[in-house]
Amino acid sequence: MSIVTQPQVTAVPPRGRLNWTILVAGVIVGGWIMLAVFAPWIAPYDPNTVDILHALAAPSADHWFGTDQVGRDVLSRVIFAARIDLLMCIAGVLPPLLIGTTVGLLSGYYGGVVDTALMRLYDLTAAFPFFVLVLAIVGILGPGLLNFFIALALVGWVTYARLMRAEVMSIRDSEYIQAAQCLGYSDRVILTRHVMPNAFGPVLAYAVSDSVLVMLAGASFGFLGMGAQPPIAEWGVMISDGSAFIRQAWWICMFPGLATISLGLGLAFLGDGLGQLRRRQVSA
Repeated sequence: MSIVTQPQVTAVPPRGRLNWTILVAGVIVGGWIMLAVFAPWIAPYDPNTVDILHALAAPSADHWFGTDQVGRDVLSRVIFAARIDLLMCIAGVLPPLLIGTTVGLLSGYYGGVVDTALMRLYDLTAAFPFFVLVLAIVGILGPGLLNFFIALALVGWVTYARLMRAEVMSIRDSEYIQAAQCLGYSDRVILTRHVMPNAFGPVLAYAVSDSVLVMLAGASFGFLGMGAQPPIAEWGVMISDGSAFIRQAWWICMFPGLATISLGLGLAFLGDGLGQLRRRQVSA
């Protein structure tokens, strides 16, 4: 008599939503990256060439997105502006990410005076709105992208440190960490090989989502004249320049506004996809 055993089937969580989320994010963000990299070959005109005779020209076959108040091609400026706005997403997030991750890693693992000082600093920073602090620092340092990035680094790293600290504290007493300590591994090895890889996932997902806020902040500061300075092509600056002509030349504001929304949605989808991936790994 033979016994036939049925194969066990392991339930696999559906991946459709995650795949579509990352796919959409890849198409949008990847498309803007390609436009930014190959802008000199894709843009039909020089973004800073002035042509007063064709100022405020409506969208046409010669100028698909029309021209602005001094005759510059709006399409070319939107494409070149992607370089500045993508730079803001990277340079505005990377320094706070590196500083906050390092401080949060050490604070969460060792505790003590550093941890107490970090919490007091976070409470002090959280007592004021984020944009108010950044605006105050830029107002002191002066307008410009460099000062905008400095202000973001001075204010934004605290949130990353707090998040990293919470993740480290949740795993520092885990069995595999205790086993590594019993085997005599140094703190450097434990932090870099065991703690950091397991704690960095949520921080990275937050960084991608935070890049959306950084880009919108950069566009807002450009609109206020405290970010990128003319004649640099930047979406916030373009919206600011076109706001005075919104009734007679709507295209000057609309197309850079749509570009800002599309890149923001792409980054938001990417952050959401990474967050879903992290949750599925934890639940598995």
